[in-house]
Amino acid sequence: MPPITRIYTRGGDQGHTRLGGGQKVSKTALRLECYGTVDELNSQLGVVRAMGPCDDLAAPLARIQNELFDLGSDLCFLEEDKGKWSIPQIREDQVETLEREIDAIMKEAPALENFILPGGAPAAASLHVARTVCRRAERLCVRLQDEERISPLVIRYLNRLSDWLFAASRLENLRRGVDEPLWRPGG
Repeated sequence: MPPITRIYTRGGDQGHTRLGGGQKVSKTALRLECYGTVDELNSQLGVVRAMGPCDDLAAPLARIQNELFDLGSDLCFLEEDKGKWSIPQIREDQVETLEREIDAIMKEAPALENFILPGGAPAAASLHVARTVCRRAERLCVRLQDEERISPLVIRYLNRLSDWLFAASRLENLRRGVDEPLWRPGG
């Protein structure tokens, strides 16, 4: 990758930008909304990491942030352009890794007997915020998939990641010795 020597191009001053393949699109395009929301999710995970989560989550969170850049790259290119360049894309093994990690966490966490409210330890609460941003990104990508072709692995990854973030919030509360806040119907 060439060095980035300046961060502004002035190209977006009129409300347009370019996809990875060079196509000019409005900054309000659904595709941009998708990868912009993935970027928001990645930023939220940066907040979680800055909070110093438990040791069990540090390396997976760093890996996931990199994978989210791959996912953004995946969305930044139209499917028909992906063969022209060697670009990072979401892979099946990344989805499978999330599944293995979810299974391991859920074996260790107490059995679920009620719905869990977002909260608990600060990093656990932030993981819940990340989970909701992830779900929004997933919904947007499903809308995009209804309109144009995208890799089916994008939606699978986001779906699995939201589950991973839920499980990770449980692990963070467990490691911190903080009780998970439970939903009490009717208050």
